[in-house]
Amino acid sequence: MNHTDLSRKQFLQQTMGTVGYSLIASTLPVSAFATQQAQRHAEEVILKNVRLETGFEQDDVEVTATKTELFCLTIANGKIKSIQPNRDLPGAIDAKGHLMLPTMKDMHIHLDKTYFGGPWKAHSKRQKSVKDMILLEQQILPEMLKTSTYRAERLIELLQSKGSGFARSHVNIEPSSGLNSLKNLNQALEHKRDGFAAELVAFPQHGLFNSKSEGLMEEAAQMDIDFIGGLDPFTIDGSIEKSIDFTVQLAVDYHRGIDIHLHESGESGLKTIQYLAKKVMENPVLKGKTFVSHAFALARLDEPVLKKTCEQLAEAQMGIISTVPMGGMVMPLPTLYRHGIPVMTGTDSVIDHWSPFGSGSVLQKANLMAQLYGYSSELDLSRALRIATNDVLPLDEHGNVQWPKPGDTADFNLVAASCSAEAVARISEIKAMYHRGKCVFSL
Repeated sequence: MNHTDLSRKQFLQQTMGTVGYSLIASTLPVSAFATQQAQRHAEEVILKNVRLETGFEQDDVEVTATKTELFCLTIANGKIKSIQPNRDLPGAIDAKGHLMLPTMKDMHIHLDKTYFGGPWKAHSKRQKSVKDMILLEQQILPEMLKTSTYRAERLIELLQSKGSGFARSHVNIEPSSGLNSLKNLNQALEHKRDGFAAELVAFPQHGLFNSKSEGLMEEAAQMDIDFIGGLDPFTIDGSIEKSIDFTVQLAVDYHRGIDIHLHESGESGLKTIQYLAKKVMENPVLKGKTFVSHAFALARLDEPVLKKTCEQLAEAQMGIISTVPMGGMVMPLPTLYRHGIPVMTGTDSVIDHWSPFGSGSVLQKANLMAQLYGYSSELDLSRALRIATNDVLPLDEHGNVQWPKPGDTADFNLVAASCSAEAVARISEIKAMYHRGKCVFSL
């Protein structure tokens, strides 16, 4: 980190005071708290009757089924220590034959602003554009901030119940909120740190220049955030180059990644993607650390232009975070995958002023992707899980076991399904979620 960066702990201490932070962390002194945590994680946890995928069955045409067997797992220090043949061990936790799958990763969400955990409220018809929503937020955010920490915690609990132990959350950075959305979300994440992890994106939701947020964004860049965000440079700020240049420079100066919202689906959307790719090539330190969220412009391209754009994205090692929209907006996700472009998904707005929808399940997003692209075979359904787990799959396409293995972090779900394909097709129920070896959700 840059020498001016603040850790999440330091940020909380400065914004809440030392007493406030100590109450969040523990009633124990920090050193005693850390010792207690280390002792707890050092304890071994053994699970029996854990169902793991071991390979594929296939005939001369296709994969016809997924093979599974029951195993015993030993977990220590937050990692998988061993995977052994199943046996009845005294004191072992009974997984009851549930399928073990990687934890899900929600790679695009707004934990800092949600109605979840409060009274029901549907979306208003008055707001018809992003600009309308900006005006609405400027009015309602000061009131929402009063409960944003509490509601973020409830939303994190919802994500855990749906199998997600990690999120990349965009956080409002603009004059209506100042740095308070970031401060409040950091409190929530501190409360949930034993069972949930996150990356944060400093997000100028009201437009970088439109709301004169440049100074606030530079302040946020020096704090405990991971990415510099952006919003529709042409539509909101009136200049693709000016907005992207600022974002790129800020990311380079403070050693951050980039993750911008791009809803624009016309020529300006395509030009934004192309210009950002050009800037990443000029600043190779941003390769593998730059993402475009939504990227709806890709859904409207003819084949030759899409191919050329995918080649640019692949060369710049840029990723696409798609919310897998349905209706008339079908994204070219299979084409992106074929070009080796990282593709992730997220639940975006979960029950807030942007949308009354959102179950909090990225497994549901994998199901939606499978339906949209006709992934109905055993092999295709098993591959569709990758968008929910950020490319972590139990089996490779040839049926070789690649997860879990001894030494892997013990982040996993126990799911009421016989295999990955069934879990995707049926959006199977999450029975338990483990985060670094600790059960943080169970039914």
